[in-house]
Amino acid sequence: MSTQEDTTAASMPVRIAIAVVAAAALLLLGGAGGLLIATPSHDSDPAPSAVDVGFAQDMSTHHQQAVTMATLAREHASDVAVRQLAFDIETNQRDQIGRMQGWLNLWGEPSGSSSPMQWMGSGGHEHGTDHSMHGASTGSGAPTMPGMADTAELDRLRGLDGPAFDAYFLQLMLRHHEGGAPMARYGAEHAGLGPVRGLAANMLGSQGTESELMRGMLADRGVAPLPAN
Repeated sequence: MSTQEDTTAASMPVRIAIAVVAAAALLLLGGAGGLLIATPSHDSDPAPSAVDVGFAQDMSTHHQQAVTMATLAREHASDVAVRQLAFDIETNQRDQIGRMQGWLNLWGEPSGSSSPMQWMGSGGHEHGTDHSMHGASTGSGAPTMPGMADTAELDRLRGLDGPAFDAYFLQLMLRHHEGGAPMARYGAEHAGLGPVRGLAANMLGSQGTESELMRGMLADRGVAPLPAN
């Protein structure tokens, strides 16, 4: 192995460790606020807005696919760095799903939405922009959300092994993170409840760190990111 390859190999664990620590720190900061939402006990307690509800519903769905892909990577990735990254993503996003689903239960709202991203417009009160049509489609043709893999892409991922699996997982997960970023940004800026804004801001920061790491990992492999969907 050349000196340059030795340096790259030695630096990868450090890059992973830095990214994981940064993401974990952001998660803890957001989580402290997220736990403050409780069952409303007084008429004066603020009610969740359309943005609060829509964000929790749609981001739960978006996160669930990331958890599915990360679980596959933990089981099938050949590179230990990819497995470590997948573990971090799965752990963080499972926690966030649990928090958002807990809020929806307390608010008496459904766990998911039949009209993805319709809450993203003038604070959730105007629905003139059809954000739901900008993502992938499921096997039935139903629109999902930006960044999400379709059924064929997930099937392809399940059929890969070794370095080919690692590269395609990184491509799909990077696109997934970047597709969800506008949702997180909108939630951070427009949600009515402080803990929801805090969690959205946390997602934006931690996934931005992970996206930067994945771009570097793809570059190390000589693989280009997927185009946005």
